[in-house]
Amino acid sequence: MIKLVYAAILFLLSLMVIFRAPVYFLWLADVAITSFPFIFIGLSLFGFVSGLWVSKYQGLVLILSFSSLIFFTLPLFVSLWGASTIYTEMKKVFPSKSGESSISLTRMFSRAPNDKFESMVYKQTPELTLDFYRSISSEPSPLILVIHGGSWQSGDSRQLPELNTYLSWKGYHVAAINYRLAPEYKSPAPVEDTRQAIDFLKKNAGKLNIDTTSIVILGRSAGAQIGLTAAYSQSIPGVKGVISFYGPADMVWGGQIKVNKWVLDTDKIYKNYFGGNYNEVPGKFKESSACEYVSKNAPPTLIIHGTNDPLVSFDHGHRLRKKLNEAGVRNYFLKLPLATHGCDYNINGPYGQLTTRAVENFINSVTWKK
Repeated sequence: MIKLVYAAILFLLSLMVIFRAPVYFLWLADVAITSFPFIFIGLSLFGFVSGLWVSKYQGLVLILSFSSLIFFTLPLFVSLWGASTIYTEMKKVFPSKSGESSISLTRMFSRAPNDKFESMVYKQTPELTLDFYRSISSEPSPLILVIHGGSWQSGDSRQLPELNTYLSWKGYHVAAINYRLAPEYKSPAPVEDTRQAIDFLKKNAGKLNIDTTSIVILGRSAGAQIGLTAAYSQSIPGVKGVISFYGPADMVWGGQIKVNKWVLDTDKIYKNYFGGNYNEVPGKFKESSACEYVSKNAPPTLIIHGTNDPLVSFDHGHRLRKKLNEAGVRNYFLKLPLATHGCDYNINGPYGQLTTRAVENFINSVTWKK
């Protein structure tokens, strides 16, 4: 009976690979499952093998264990199958001289890098800091400005730092910023902070060895909304590209759709950040909608989004791509089948490797001195 319960629990968890999480804690489980699939594959194999010595309910135990095994391996198959196709397609839009087109299974067992950084104050009132990861290159290097997620009300510059280290090893400076958070501060405060951080880094470019003509903004979730809005609504000299990880790009549309409250209470989040829901302050949503600012002058854009995202609708990516295509702006939409919000949690995981390669390829393409 214990082995049947074990097999049933694993099977229910494996369903998170193919279905959107209905509640918050199952979304967290989905992030873990798709980021570290070999752990769950191993648990399924153990359940299957041990089920061979079960006399009661053996058939059911074996079926559940084998089904779990298949579902837990899906992220691996999707990543391995899609890697070469993705990069072939992407390099047609963003040709570059770097980036790998394959997924390494052995790398999934290695520890992600996380090196030292320098913390510095870029704004005095209120005090805001950024973490600066220096490029390994001795030459003036491009700058990647990273904006964390957290529904505009939580999170900080230390969120998912492994990509920052990886990019610094590849010859880019990385500045991960903190910004004013809701509910104390409301939109567009973080957008203003983003621009101020860029100004600070430009002023200190000589000391930091930054190439101010090559800047890329990268944001995750709420940070992607901030980065896209900052890049599109006002021309920032030197910004050569913007990267959106599962960001809410169309707040006018997004503010009118309902998200499962068991996963994310958007009504509360919107009131904290915008001062009300869409029907109360539609102007604030329009002001914060990146799609509203898209023009032919918008910087090249990389959109990354998973189809199983329960927090930010996958349709945000489609809507942004449509706007960019209509304006004639170079862009690539990296669609990740079965991936959830935060799919890049482990940069050595299946989706982490895909997104890291895409980011590296994009940055190299838009900052490459031909």
